[in-house]
Amino acid sequence: MKPKVSKRLTLTWVPLLCISCFFLGAIFTSRFRGPSSDSGGQLFLQHRRDQELKIASKDYAHEKKKSQEKDVMEEVLKTHKAIESLDKSVSMLQRQLSRTQSSQKIVDVSTTNSSTKGNQRKKVFMVIGINTAFSSRKRRDSLRETWMPQGQKLEKLEKEKGIVVKFMIGHSSTPNSILDKEIDSEDAQYKDFFRLDHVEGYYKLSAKTKIFFSSAVAKWDAEFYVKIDDDVHVNLGMLASTLASHRHKPRVYIGCMKSGPVLTKKTAKYREPEFWKFGEEGNKYFRHATGQIYAISKDLAKYISTNQPILHKYANEDVTLGSWFIGLEVEQIDDRNFCCGTPPDCEMKAEAGEVCVASFDWKCSGICKSVDRMWMVHAMCGEGNKAVWDANL
Repeated sequence: MKPKVSKRLTLTWVPLLCISCFFLGAIFTSRFRGPSSDSGGQLFLQHRRDQELKIASKDYAHEKKKSQEKDVMEEVLKTHKAIESLDKSVSMLQRQLSRTQSSQKIVDVSTTNSSTKGNQRKKVFMVIGINTAFSSRKRRDSLRETWMPQGQKLEKLEKEKGIVVKFMIGHSSTPNSILDKEIDSEDAQYKDFFRLDHVEGYYKLSAKTKIFFSSAVAKWDAEFYVKIDDDVHVNLGMLASTLASHRHKPRVYIGCMKSGPVLTKKTAKYREPEFWKFGEEGNKYFRHATGQIYAISKDLAKYISTNQPILHKYANEDVTLGSWFIGLEVEQIDDRNFCCGTPPDCEMKAEAGEVCVASFDWKCSGICKSVDRMWMVHAMCGEGNKAVWDANL
């Protein structure tokens, strides 16, 4: 009986065991394969997303580049339009400026013509400035009594021959001093002064020369401007004829050219404080006209007037003038008739038909004792009273 029971149990449990094993296997298989399958899907999805991101990034970069290029082109167009607009504005301003300048010139000319009808610069042949001082009344009288015309003759000389002769002098350091009043009185009597805006002083001759040329240019439109010391004898006719022979040259500097030593000793009369500018001790100055008398043409006088504030002054007036022309296209004319000696030198030349332009003594830098001897030099070396009137200008 026992065997039969065992067989029934076995046959009953076999199907149950099979079904249980099937479900257990299904459960085990799903757990074992599930994560692997999910991981593969996730990897596939991740790869796909990465591809999509790359494509999207490329599209974005492309779109961004197109946008940037578009922006750049727009900026270029804007800049081009701005430049065109600016060019138009500049052209308009230039036209307006041109019209303004043209109208301003017309106004200036009309204003100048209307305001200077009675105050125009007189056109003359030459202006002579005779350098003098407050203490030189006797010297001035010696010139008036010899080679310098007076009164109506002086006026006639200016009107008919275009020759202006004036004593040039500044003022004292004290306004309206006795010295100034004496010059005023003398000028009222002779009417032969040219007053300068300058404080007189021996060591201020360079400044005085600069002011003379600038002031003379402002007052007279001359072909030549001449500076003479008040102890020098001059033949006006010969001076005028000599200058007339050079009138077609643009820039001339006429006189007796020299090149003296640069004096450094403190006790020397003509000491040059800025001697170091001229090289080593013992050197000479550059060539320049001696200060007793020299002439310059209009362009050079205008150059001095225009550049007056920046022209340097040395201790010696003649050196100073020569320095202003260094570096310019200037023709230096060394005419020894501008520095004849006193008799017998100038007398012998006059007898030979070679009348001197000017005479003086080198040792005195003028005629020695000129107040007493000027008449004698004039009598023996003068050209005659008619020479200046017969001069062909």
